[in-house]
Amino acid sequence: MRTITTAGGSVLPAMGFGTWRMGERPAHKAEEIRVLQHAIDCGVSMFDTAEIYGDGGAERLLGEAIRGRREQVFLVSKVAPHNASRAGTLRACEASLKRLGTDHLELYLLHWIGGVPLEETVGAFEHLQAAGKIRAWGVSNFDIDDMEALPPGCAVNQVLYNPQSRGIEYNLLPWCQNAGISVMAYTPLGQSNRVLGNATIKAVAARHNATTAQIALAWGLRNPDVVTIPKTSSLARVEENLGALEISLTEDDLAAIDTAFPPPRRAQALEMI
Repeated sequence: MRTITTAGGSVLPAMGFGTWRMGERPAHKAEEIRVLQHAIDCGVSMFDTAEIYGDGGAERLLGEAIRGRREQVFLVSKVAPHNASRAGTLRACEASLKRLGTDHLELYLLHWIGGVPLEETVGAFEHLQAAGKIRAWGVSNFDIDDMEALPPGCAVNQVLYNPQSRGIEYNLLPWCQNAGISVMAYTPLGQSNRVLGNATIKAVAARHNATTAQIALAWGLRNPDVVTIPKTSSLARVEENLGALEISLTEDDLAAIDTAFPPPRRAQALEMI
């Protein structure tokens, strides 16, 4: 697994596993655990979750899946803005640790910016870091103005990024690169089949004897400062996603994708889902 090292020294796998909408349906629990464990077997180590996913259900599910295998995984979770006061962040982190069945997180993020002053949330992160509860901290869904207002120490900004949603390329991605802050791409396969069903993506996939999902992931991974966290509920799709790490898109491939999904020509408001 290729890795990325942030300016603060955090080492992130280039590809992880997202858990949004997992842990919400009891009937699917056993299969979801099998998929998560299969991902570990296949070499996936980074798992992204959040306290709001399934009202803690995703964390509990992930905690069951990694029981007895904690040393093999890199855990990322998030505090919700309504809990992001100093005391609230400390409580939220302890609750996440309990649900996950661990004593620390490799990375803890503020899920999106809210009404609590950033200095207060970051102060709580620094306290958790000093106590060994988290190894590093970061943010999610922060635009460039929000990033500029952050105190130093941020390791990651997790944002929406895929061929159909590439507004961050205009200024946010370069800003993060210059600051040594890694970008973690969520929903890297796009939405509503606009990417995976696109004729150009299909043509590029055919040239590489790959799937459209692999091409979408390889497109995001073309940037050495971007990590990606696709989510799947399919055993077979785990290995398919990992296959994207072996694909190198050509200049012609990238030019064709730029034609189908043009890069931004001006600053855009940050997209979120």
